[in-house]
Amino acid sequence: MVDEKHLYDAHEHLPIPTYEEATSSRPPSQQSRLGPQEVSDDAERQGLLGNDLPVQSNSRRRNGYYHPPSVQSVRSSEDSSALGSPVRESEDLELQREMEEMDILDPESAEGGRARRNRLRGRFSKRFYKITNTLSGFHLPRISWPSFGFGWLKSKLPTIPEEYRPGWAVLARLAGLILIISLVYMLVVSEIMPVGAGRLGQQFNPEWVRQFAQSKIETWRIQDNLRYITSYDHVGGSEGSYYLGQWIEGKFKESHMDKFAREEFFVYMNYPKEGGRRVAIVDPPELAWEAKLEEESVFEPPKPQTAAFHGMSASGNVTGPLIYANYGSKQDFKRLWDSDVDVRGAVVLVRYYGTQSDRAMKVKNAQDAGVAGLLIYSDPADDGFKKGEAWPDGRWRPDDGVQRGSVALTSWIAGDPLTPGRASTKDAERMSKDKNPGLVTIPSLPLAWRDAQKLLQALKGHGEELPEEWVGGVPDVDGWYSGHPDTSPKVNLQNFQDEVEKQRIYNVFGAFEGLEDKGKKIIIGNHRDSWCFGAADPGSGTAVLLEVARILGELRATGWRPLRTIEFASWDAEEYNLIGSTEHVEANMDDIRANALAYINVDVGVTGENLWADGSPIFKHAWIRVLDRVADPLQNKTLRELWDGGNGKIGGLGAGSDYVAFQDMAGCSSIDFGFAGPEHGDMYHSCYETFDWVSKYADPGFTYHALLAEVWVLLILELAQELIVPFHLDDYAGALAEEAQSLFDWTEKKGGNYDIEMFQPLYDAVALFQQRAKEFHAWEEFWYGQVYGTGGFEGPSLTTQRIAHNARMANFETNMLDLPKDGNDKEPHGIPGRDQYKHVIFGPDASGSGYDAAIFPFVRDAIEAKDFDLAKKQLQKTADILNNASDKLLH
Repeated sequence: MVDEKHLYDAHEHLPIPTYEEATSSRPPSQQSRLGPQEVSDDAERQGLLGNDLPVQSNSRRRNGYYHPPSVQSVRSSEDSSALGSPVRESEDLELQREMEEMDILDPESAEGGRARRNRLRGRFSKRFYKITNTLSGFHLPRISWPSFGFGWLKSKLPTIPEEYRPGWAVLARLAGLILIISLVYMLVVSEIMPVGAGRLGQQFNPEWVRQFAQSKIETWRIQDNLRYITSYDHVGGSEGSYYLGQWIEGKFKESHMDKFAREEFFVYMNYPKEGGRRVAIVDPPELAWEAKLEEESVFEPPKPQTAAFHGMSASGNVTGPLIYANYGSKQDFKRLWDSDVDVRGAVVLVRYYGTQSDRAMKVKNAQDAGVAGLLIYSDPADDGFKKGEAWPDGRWRPDDGVQRGSVALTSWIAGDPLTPGRASTKDAERMSKDKNPGLVTIPSLPLAWRDAQKLLQALKGHGEELPEEWVGGVPDVDGWYSGHPDTSPKVNLQNFQDEVEKQRIYNVFGAFEGLEDKGKKIIIGNHRDSWCFGAADPGSGTAVLLEVARILGELRATGWRPLRTIEFASWDAEEYNLIGSTEHVEANMDDIRANALAYINVDVGVTGENLWADGSPIFKHAWIRVLDRVADPLQNKTLRELWDGGNGKIGGLGAGSDYVAFQDMAGCSSIDFGFAGPEHGDMYHSCYETFDWVSKYADPGFTYHALLAEVWVLLILELAQELIVPFHLDDYAGALAEEAQSLFDWTEKKGGNYDIEMFQPLYDAVALFQQRAKEFHAWEEFWYGQVYGTGGFEGPSLTTQRIAHNARMANFETNMLDLPKDGNDKEPHGIPGRDQYKHVIFGPDASGSGYDAAIFPFVRDAIEAKDFDLAKKQLQKTADILNNASDKLLH
């Protein structure tokens, strides 16, 4: 049996630490070998480090740590472009190439002088950046100048005939000119007075920056990033995730970032015990059979692969009659009950997706129905296979493919379920895992359809023959039956596991500091942990994130800085329960609420060619601006045209990825996006989700990975370098008007004894917000008139007003949180029963899928419970908070 905690050793010379070594402050094998030049782990973790530390990609150790295996050691040592090697910069040839590209790319080349200044500025700054990095820590020798007389100088100068000697005035002018040129050069290379500066103190023309960024995307780098990321499995909290975090930190440092940091938390996690999982038919004896559980080896020669299990599942050993319950929704269990099929004490088999998409909700529904244990399998029909067709190869999940995943109840508690609302530091107070609202209480395991097939065949003739909508696509099943508690075969389900209350996890950060308002930050996030090799989830997003960071580093090397800080984050343990990001937000809640302008998340970056986005409506304007600039080369249309021709709408945020804590707890405007393929036609959460699968089926040629990099970097630049942040609150107001009507329509369908008038406060608040949003953005028209009406000059007073205007815009969503008014406010806050979630507009759906968004979640929870008195109070609370946020836009 494969030990899922073991890191695949892609490079046999590299020592692999144990779990304890990997998650301690320093591997024991290195604790006594720190040299005088090396920085301790504690020092690096406790402070933000500058980028003067060398990154040696071919070294086994860096600053007291094992360095992760590099793709460079896999590829030919003669390949100078190997991943992990220094950026290829052959000085003169590189400079010549860049200058030629700038001639083509500069949007103002027709103006001549400005284009030339931009090129000169880039050349000076880039060379100066290299020189200063090279000389960091060195001091030039002191030059001994003579203290009197000029005889020494005259003796060194050539003799000039009298008639050709310039007068003193000419010499003075010449000396002054040399002095001015020298001063200007020093100002340019030191970034005090950049050549090619944009208007109003911007270092660079924003359009030039955008075109530069788009031109620098290199698809081969994204491919190499993904090839390395998928070279070993990296489950959250394991040494695989630890190594990958170190490698990502090294890539951040190669990207000329200004600051770096690493943080650790100690969280509840589970891992399967060797020999502790079993699914077997134990009665009657003639049907005795045991499931294989694990996937076949995906690689040749074989690599260690993550075991098949559910994160946050309960331990247990149960035996009961086998029952099939379709998708495991509440309606499915009710149908069985109505058909006299009692599931209490049974081992139930259900399939993924369908009417209950969240696997955790399947387990909870089974738990609530009295089920003893649950098995969830991937049915070919839900993975894209249609009856009557030949089983396709490659793109679709094979018969032994297993979809792992978490069964944590994220809609109730996100992050470490033992420390909701506070960071999981080593000494933090913890809840019990027993009767914890964020954890299920019955054991569960995932199955391949190869194993589910045997169970379905064993049910023939037992219980009710099922209708077509309950029939899946597993081949060679002669009739689909529900099973019956009195006659079904007995199945034993064992799930014994290691449950660790204080498993150490790491988040890794790097930042480009802002020039004008560095306290305000745009946070860019992607988790790195995966259930196995993780080529799509999250490897495709991670590979692109690193390319985006490198591109911004290329800009930084020219002397460019964003107006606002750009912070990159690599989260650990997202797959378990959004743990790394949630613990970070809980540890830094006040700062994020005060200073985070936006959170931009990419998780599964690419599985196909269809662009999608979920997020706050506040991003609509910036999002459309970006899509107008990017073209799909395969469809010969801009992404804007494709977007408008499809859904053309940013969806709501549910509980699917690391944006949850930022949007729903901290009130930081968030967006999540990517390119999707067929609905379930992928290798999601299986060990078949490899680099080869992505390169052959999901995105041949990595075209959409490159497009994702364009979209991502342009959206970052929209928020980081525009003088007025391109958030449009009137888009938000329009979306709320639609959602308020949808809420009313949904309530009508639910039925019940409610008063229609209870919705009036919400309607009035939305109308007031629409008015306030127009007044708020009217100031921007005034600003444009004042600034550009005076030739592009912004005085100190207008600058102060503009920064304050941006801050009010950034604070709008923070003001949409249900928080105490002062220290004397003892009233409960947050969604009742789910008080981690504070945002009155966005929250995860607790009644349906679990993944979906619940717009106006305070109200929906009350209406779902048919508590209309509470619903009326929550409608008023939502209206009051929206009114307060609207007023703060203008005061």
